[in-house]
Amino acid sequence: MGRVTRRAAACAVAGLLAAGLQSTTAFAATQNRIDLTVLVVDDGGPAVAAITAELTSEGTPYTVVKLSDPNRPQITTAFLSDTVNGSPRAKFQGVVLPNDNPFASGSAEMTALAAYEAQFGIRQVDAYTYARPDVGLNWAQNPGFIGTLDGMQGGVTAAGTAGPFGYLQGNVPFEDNDPSVSESYGYLATPLATLPAGASFTPLVDMPIPGTTSRGSLVGEYSHDSRKELVVTFVYNQYQQQYRLLARGMVDWLTQGVHLGYDRNYFALHADDLFLSDDRWDTNLKCTPGDVTCQPGTPADGSPIRMTSDDVSYLLQWQKANNFTIDWPFNGFGSQDYLERTGATTDGLLTSVLANQNSMRFINHTWDHPFLGCQQNVTVVPWKCQTDAAGNIQWVSQADIQSAIQKNIDWAKQQKLNIDQTELLTGEHSGLVTLPQQPTDNPFLAPAFTAEGIKFTGSDASRESGQRQIGSALTVPRYPMNVFYNAGHTNEEVDEYNWIYTSKANGGSGVCETAGNSTCLSAPLNTGTGYASYIVPLETQIDLRHVTSNDPRPHFIHQSNFAEDRIAYPVLNSIISSYNGLYNSTAPIVNLREAAIGQEMQKRAAWNQAVSAGKVTAYRIGNTVTVQAPSGVQVEATMPTGTVQTQLLGSTAFGSAYAGTLSGWATPGVFQSSVTLTLSSGSAPAAVSAAKVAPTTVKTNSTAPKAVVPTGTSKAVSAGPGDSKGTKGKSLVPTSK
Repeated sequence: MGRVTRRAAACAVAGLLAAGLQSTTAFAATQNRIDLTVLVVDDGGPAVAAITAELTSEGTPYTVVKLSDPNRPQITTAFLSDTVNGSPRAKFQGVVLPNDNPFASGSAEMTALAAYEAQFGIRQVDAYTYARPDVGLNWAQNPGFIGTLDGMQGGVTAAGTAGPFGYLQGNVPFEDNDPSVSESYGYLATPLATLPAGASFTPLVDMPIPGTTSRGSLVGEYSHDSRKELVVTFVYNQYQQQYRLLARGMVDWLTQGVHLGYDRNYFALHADDLFLSDDRWDTNLKCTPGDVTCQPGTPADGSPIRMTSDDVSYLLQWQKANNFTIDWPFNGFGSQDYLERTGATTDGLLTSVLANQNSMRFINHTWDHPFLGCQQNVTVVPWKCQTDAAGNIQWVSQADIQSAIQKNIDWAKQQKLNIDQTELLTGEHSGLVTLPQQPTDNPFLAPAFTAEGIKFTGSDASRESGQRQIGSALTVPRYPMNVFYNAGHTNEEVDEYNWIYTSKANGGSGVCETAGNSTCLSAPLNTGTGYASYIVPLETQIDLRHVTSNDPRPHFIHQSNFAEDRIAYPVLNSIISSYNGLYNSTAPIVNLREAAIGQEMQKRAAWNQAVSAGKVTAYRIGNTVTVQAPSGVQVEATMPTGTVQTQLLGSTAFGSAYAGTLSGWATPGVFQSSVTLTLSSGSAPAAVSAAKVAPTTVKTNSTAPKAVVPTGTSKAVSAGPGDSKGTKGKSLVPTSK
């Protein structure tokens, strides 16, 4: 009976497959096919580079044509389109140009592009152009403005809110990191009062024109000649806040909300060393007694920093108020040490954590935080790896590594602390490469991870930003924050910050002068006010760049920062409140635990590799999107609300809602080799035959000259110490714990 049933089901599936193929073929014969790939025409400028970086980040396929390459392909009708199975095919779903016409006067390439866009309903982004009638704007004068936009405030218009930028609260502030440097530049102008017949210009993002009551367009949609252009009249680079706010919307506008890849805003925070007591920075010695940063023989501090039950209560209230969960890498030894050191019979911190563990997340941070790399020679500063008589590095053994991991797991089980045993964070990220002293991983690390069943382990993103395999585990790079592990009070934090980031002439260590990856403070910060006035806003700016860059990698500080003065909270409050002031509830912060971050990075790596290798095929015909990827590679996509994944029998939900769209990962259904997504009615573009397309007009004198690109845009201006590249510069934050 079972065989008959299975055979009947197989026959039914075969019939459905055949019927589906016939239906698809008939459908394709009457509608255009649009391949889900973006054409990028690159002039080498920062604006095109910024859009390309966003496409890369999202996992959206694109093809680059470099204008400076003498051997580049010519953009012709054949380059842009052809016929597949009797139906017209658009090879690109969107076009990114440096400006509205980067070619020579009377260019046949621009004529071909214009005709292509009109025929297939393909949109074009003018990455950066100046305001003039050719793009639907008045010249930037009477009223108008041409110049530096640093520190000025842009805003999303009603049309922008109803359109591609509906995920924003409305404010688009322009950065001003260095008053002495022009970091952005733009043209503010009003739309032409009289446009060609059938044309329209709709500002999507604008800004008050200085000295007037008018507002000038920064980003606008120019519809003309059966084409749509996104006209951007300010220049930017991929790191600047004003671009980060708009990047997702620009891609969604370009692709009409249908594209491979996606963009979300992530923020996760690890507070290392739960249950341990962290060493304290000595404001007189300018080092941390008990740590390898002090000269050997320096007495340990008598008052290490450790959270209390009151700190846990405060944490829980804060988490609830901010709808945010912090991850706690823990060391069980810390609780035992507290009892032995103080003579107490119970550990109030442990009791409070266990009573509230359902509101917390935990990561195995090893039993007692040992260094799991080479055996350290700490009789010198900086420390060195010990070697044998032949000069070979002496390593911590596999048995010792496994003991540090397993003993903490056993303690957690004994305390009935809920953990994911596949997650790990070694002390100081030890065992991994630690330059300059330890140029390779501890060779015993990978087999120890495999033996313990570790799937994900934290690494230091300032040392290695990419994910890699170590035995059974994948790394999860973490961003160090400049809130130091050895500071429980604000004056300690500022004193150490001054020591690291002040020149020798101004009383600091001078490391900022020689590190090559940082900048120096012009003068030491006031230890009473410098934390709130300087460190908090700077750290907020740096961290928000990560959050708004589609980057799931977590940040880390330490339990000590949640004790005493609770110096973690001003930074966290600033990050979250700043974020909420920029984004609305459709784009909440995505707060993932370590394993979920590792899995996201793993899926992205497989997807990006397949895209880069040209092994992903995706196209849209009417309201149907078909994606073929290598076996085992999940498909990453963004689609309009209402999209479903079509199965052989019925359909299932696709993705989840974010920023006004649906996005997520998908795999082929049963008996399917590709992912088929069906858009809701009204999402499909109208089929346009070449014969019905209105003639396009490309003026022979319409080539846009090179607009002004200030130094601060072409070479990102750093926000301050620890941000030398204006992005995620390598931090000098001490990470000894």
